[in-house]
Amino acid sequence: MTAAEPREVRGLTVRQPHAACIAYAGKTIENRVQPWSYRGTILIHAGASIDKAAKKHPPMAAVVRGLQLEQRAVIAVARIADCHADDGECTPWSLPGYNHFVLDDVTALHLPVPHQEGQLGLWFPPAELVARVRLQLDDDTAVRLLGQEA
Repeated sequence: MTAAEPREVRGLTVRQPHAACIAYAGKTIENRVQPWSYRGTILIHAGASIDKAAKKHPPMAAVVRGLQLEQRAVIAVARIADCHADDGECTPWSLPGYNHFVLDDVTALHLPVPHQEGQLGLWFPPAELVARVRLQLDDDTAVRLLGQEA
């Protein structure tokens, strides 16, 4: 694959405030019950629901204070670089008993890109959604994460 060829992209729906913490606060671990073999680019899609209990987690409380939590929208692009089983608290964001998906190259979008549908697990975003996200990325980031040139 050359840098100009589109890369396979997946969507990942994440409840708020977890999605905002990935996009804006350096949350580089996403905790999930099931491991996935997929490694690559994902669109961080803020889901329809808010995890109210998560706001009590100290790192999240600092992020959500005064922040509008977008829902049903793509707010960032990232790359799943690795996944490992619970190895203790590898970061302040990791939870015991879960698989820890290591996120790298997280790039917050300037504006949320509305998208009503998400789902548990990884999903295939429509090409039109990826194109709307691409409009907000500089050329280097688009090539690196999406494999798309201008």
